[in-house]
Amino acid sequence: MRTPQKWEDDCVLEIGPGLGSLTRYLAVSAKQVTAVELDFDLLAPLRAVLSPYQNVRVVHGDILKLSISELIDQPNYIVAANIPYNITSAIIRHLLEGDIKPRRVVLTIQKEVAERICAKAGDLSLLALSVQVYGKPSIAAKIPAGAFHPAPKVDSAILRIDIYDEPLIPRDLLNTFFKLTKAGFGQKRKTLRNSLASGLHIPTTEAEALLTSAGIDFMRRAETLSIEEWKVLCDKR
Repeated sequence: MRTPQKWEDDCVLEIGPGLGSLTRYLAVSAKQVTAVELDFDLLAPLRAVLSPYQNVRVVHGDILKLSISELIDQPNYIVAANIPYNITSAIIRHLLEGDIKPRRVVLTIQKEVAERICAKAGDLSLLALSVQVYGKPSIAAKIPAGAFHPAPKVDSAILRIDIYDEPLIPRDLLNTFFKLTKAGFGQKRKTLRNSLASGLHIPTTEAEALLTSAGIDFMRRAETLSIEEWKVLCDKR
């Protein structure tokens, strides 16, 4: 992962530093680095590698179980991470619902997943919505599998997410938003009427009435709805 510029005035939260390859670069580029590592066996070698850098703090723990305010004391920090795609949305939501919010998140993830996150309305997924409600994603660079040793089976990408000052869905509706979208995407190839009825455990007539009240054709599928349409649906729910 290459950073586009120096971050002298920034605090960086790194998730999954491993043996510190990126951490060392961040240490000379940023004001302060907090590196959170889950694997206990990596802590000793990681701390040894980072011992020359006085502005780096290594924390052992699961980022999803740690309070962000205990890790970072400055708002508008930057997150750098190399994480499994299946916990991407959970980590982003954890970061953005904390007391102290980042201004940017930079992830190294599978290229295919990065492209899914950047999808437009008409081809949206639950993962894409979970990210795009909080910030604007873009692919900063693509990394061929051969750039790593040992080479993985898939290409990777650097995904940059610039965080909005406020989510596109009002905070008091976020829980409703996630319940609705999870239900909507819960039944592949089903219409919204049927998937919402199944996911919310309500009669199909009630799901149909909900969609109609929001001005949404109940025969559409979840991936075709924009965030604004989901917002209207949340208002009606």
